[in-house]
Amino acid sequence: MKMPFSLGCNGRGVVHLEGTPISVDEQFSMIKSSGVYDHFDRMPQPGEEKEYIRAANKYGIPLRTGLWWYVSGRDEDLLEKNLRISKEAGTEFHDVMLHLCNAQGKIVSDDEIVAFYRHAYDLGARIGIEIGFENHIYMWSEDPRRITPIGQRLAREGLPFKFVLDHSHVLIKVDNVEEQDIIGIRNDVESGKLVIDPYEQGNVIDEWIENNWVHWLQVRPVSPNGPKNIWAIKNPNEYIGGAYGRPCQYPFTKPRPGEWHSQWHAYRLEPCKEVVRKMFKHHHLNRRSPLRYITTDMIDMADYGENAKYSLFDQNVAIAEWIRSTWDEISSQPLPQEATINKND
Repeated sequence: MKMPFSLGCNGRGVVHLEGTPISVDEQFSMIKSSGVYDHFDRMPQPGEEKEYIRAANKYGIPLRTGLWWYVSGRDEDLLEKNLRISKEAGTEFHDVMLHLCNAQGKIVSDDEIVAFYRHAYDLGARIGIEIGFENHIYMWSEDPRRITPIGQRLAREGLPFKFVLDHSHVLIKVDNVEEQDIIGIRNDVESGKLVIDPYEQGNVIDEWIENNWVHWLQVRPVSPNGPKNIWAIKNPNEYIGGAYGRPCQYPFTKPRPGEWHSQWHAYRLEPCKEVVRKMFKHHHLNRRSPLRYITTDMIDMADYGENAKYSLFDQNVAIAEWIRSTWDEISSQPLPQEATINKND
C-alpha cells in the first residue's frame, strides 16, 4: 500500500562507511537503487547547490526536506539564505534546529524561541517553504518540558506549531540518569512529574502526537540506557556528555563481529519501534494528522555512528523497509465506525 507521506534518507547516512569519498551523484544513485525512498533529506550543501539540483532531476529523487542549526540573535539572516537555497532546490520543508544558548551565550528564553519561530514562519510563508522546530540534543528542545508550553503559546498567538519529532533524543534519557542530568530533568522524571517512557501513560511523546503537532517523524533507533559511542573521542571541555559520543544511535540490524563497539540485543529497539507504531496508528485514525514526511537517520557524527564499521546506508534501508511494512500492517486494519478526530478540534 502506498504511504500517504514521503519517506526520505538523511544525507549523512547515504554512505556505507564514514570517511569513504562519495559524490552527490553517487548518493542520489544509491537512494534510487534502494527502491525504498521517495526523497533525499538534505539541504544542498554550500558550493554544491547545482550538483544537488542536477542529481535530483537526473534520478527523479527530489529534495523535499532539509535542516540547519541556528543561534537566536545571530543567524536570522542565515536562515533566510538557507530557506531561499532550499526552495530553489525544490525543498518543501526546512527543519530549524535552534541552539540552547543565544548569541550572548545565555539559555534562550521562551520569548526568544517564539520570536525566532515567528521570524522563520513568516520567512517561509514569503519564500514558499514550510518550517518546523525539532526536539534535539544541544538545542532548547532537549528539555522536553519546554516543548508543550511553546506549542500552546504559539497556538494562542495564532501560529501553527509544526513539530519535527526525533524520538531518539527523548528515549536516550529513559533509565539514564547521566542523560537526564545533562538537561536537569532527573528529579521530575523520578517524581513522575515528567514521563519520558513511551509505554507509560501521560508520556510527553504521546502528548505531542495527540496534539497533532508532528509534521515530520525522524526515525533513528536508540536504546534506553544504551551504550555511548566509545569509538568517538571528544573534547569534554567542548561537548556535553563527557569524552565519548552520547548514546544517540543503536544499530537496527545486528552488526557483524568487529562492526560495533558493544553487545547488540534486538529487544532494545522496541521502544523506538513503539513510537513509530503509535505515530502510524494516530495518522491512520486521525484524518487531521499533519504527518507528511518520515526520514531514516542513521548518521556518522560523534554522538551517533562515527567510526562504526557497519554500513550506515544498509542500516537506513533496513529501517525504511520496516517502516513500509509496518505502515502496511497498521493501515490495513479497519477503521472504527467513527475515526478519531483530534481532541482539540
